[in-house]
Amino acid sequence: MTDTLEPGPGALDIDAVSVVIDGRSLVRDVSLTVVPGEVVGLVGPNGAGKSTLLRTVYRALRPTSGRVLVDGDDVWRMPGKRLARRLAAVPQDHAGDFDLTVHEVVAMGRTPHKRPFEGDGSDDRAIVTAALTELGTAHLADAPFDRLSGGEKQRVLIARALAQQAGTMVLDEPTNHLDLRHQLDTLRLVRHLGTTAVVALHDLNLAATFCDRLCVLDGGRVVTTGTPGEVLTPELLAEVYRVEADVREHPRTGVPQVTLLSGYEP
Repeated sequence: MTDTLEPGPGALDIDAVSVVIDGRSLVRDVSLTVVPGEVVGLVGPNGAGKSTLLRTVYRALRPTSGRVLVDGDDVWRMPGKRLARRLAAVPQDHAGDFDLTVHEVVAMGRTPHKRPFEGDGSDDRAIVTAALTELGTAHLADAPFDRLSGGEKQRVLIARALAQQAGTMVLDEPTNHLDLRHQLDTLRLVRHLGTTAVVALHDLNLAATFCDRLCVLDGGRVVTTGTPGEVLTPELLAEVYRVEADVREHPRTGVPQVTLLSGYEP
């Protein structure tokens, strides 16, 4: 990792957050504390509230009640530029196509560190190049962003978040559209950045491999939080995912691995 890309980790506190939209309770009194440098995986079935919760963290959706704090400061009371220097987000959707080159998209991550209308300096350009290189997208620097594949776009948006140099990162399904190698490379990068990270993941084996702790959501509520070994049990998978599964510690890595056995009906 290039030195210029190493941020100082922050602390993230989700304090009794609830989200109600059109009378539907999507997130219910969720609390989660992530200590500096920790990687926490947010897992649960479709509709569990993972994306909705993360949107309250990066200020795309105001919670109905509760607070989100970064280093003790309420994100909804912070100036946007100040928050962007401390929190970077990779949303699940691409929010449309940008009429920009890949380099220009990643350079957007430098905006919080510059004065209005200030151009990129040599340090900014070095940081952007390093971020592109980390995500294996340097060869796409001059390519139009809207011509990329879904996987390439995903890696470019992660590079943009990396160039932002925030101490805290929120990533909503960052491995979507990525092939196996790039899934591993991306999560390995998040793991080794040293930043505080909350990562929503569907793949439980990837979550177990790269996360310090897992927070399981179901029906908008926290079911349990703990290490992968504590959380990933056949009983929990039956309760939350409605599947029968075998969970065993991998003989080489010591990481719990989930093997689905069959459909399960409670």
